[in-house]
Amino acid sequence: MRDITVFGRYTYLVTEIVWGLVAALLLRRANALRKAAVTILALYPIAYVWDRYTLAVGVFDIKLRIGIDIAGIPLEEHLFMAVVPGLVIGIHETIFGDESDEVMVPAE
Repeated sequence: MRDITVFGRYTYLVTEIVWGLVAALLLRRANALRKAAVTILALYPIAYVWDRYTLAVGVFDIKLRIGIDIAGIPLEEHLFMAVVPGLVIGIHETIFGDESDEVMVPAE
């Protein structure tokens, strides 16, 4: 298995930045930055509570991180909560574009 810890404690942060850039590029290309921002803001409180709980009960332990916590959650997790939906929306909008915004009218 390949060693992905080349960035040491910055590994998780670098991963989030790289995938965040991919998401941002896709969203920009699809002209969906605003749509993604609204969705991410709507999802963020749910993701925060879920993440805070899973960390508190020990579902996972993040070893390769810089050690900065904000509101009880590692900085990298806050980025993760924005990058994942941003990437999903970016891919969706790149594939379907404006077609997904059309209203479906039943055939007669």
